[in-house]
Amino acid sequence: MRFKFIIPLLLFTGVVTALGVGLTLKPGDLPSMMINKEVPEFDLPPLLDRERGLASSDLAGEVRLVNFFASWCIACRAEHPLLNRINKQGIVPVYGINYKDKPEDAKAWLDRLGDPYSRSGADVPGRVGIDWGVYGLPETFIVDRESRIVYRHIGAISAADLDDCILPVIETLRASALAATSISLPSFCQRTNRQFDLKSNLQTKS
Repeated sequence: MRFKFIIPLLLFTGVVTALGVGLTLKPGDLPSMMINKEVPEFDLPPLLDRERGLASSDLAGEVRLVNFFASWCIACRAEHPLLNRINKQGIVPVYGINYKDKPEDAKAWLDRLGDPYSRSGADVPGRVGIDWGVYGLPETFIVDRESRIVYRHIGAISAADLDDCILPVIETLRASALAATSISLPSFCQRTNRQFDLKSNLQTKS
């Protein structure tokens, strides 16, 4: 009879412990199981009144930013002018995934604030976001030429994040010929690992 009480108690203790550990983590320290892995397979329809959707096959051949956003996301509004600047200046192609949003709200939001996305897909059920490991918005990923996720930024991108964290990774990936093996990022860069391993990210896929 005692086992009937012990098992629920052990399960409860495990849940409480996991929650306690999670609450002590900073956003940049949250683990991402997708780093150095290929993007999950997906094929999303275009947003309302947009012609081009977004699929995993669109993410090969060039370094890109993939930005998860929604019209209901307050922090997304804060970073949106910077995404517009990235697009206008041609810094890097930005692809958008509209996460758990109403189609008409997403359309109105982009029409009003500007559309920085070369391609964008509607992830209304949120399944693609789950596959990418997204837990809150906005989140932005750098994807290399081999369709591998090499960097994850949680939260709104600031000018400092762009200059000190995101651009160094993009520039290194673009200039790579395996001459350099790594690039050190400032401690505040939001990464699972502070050291970006270039060589492992550019090796030929097996």
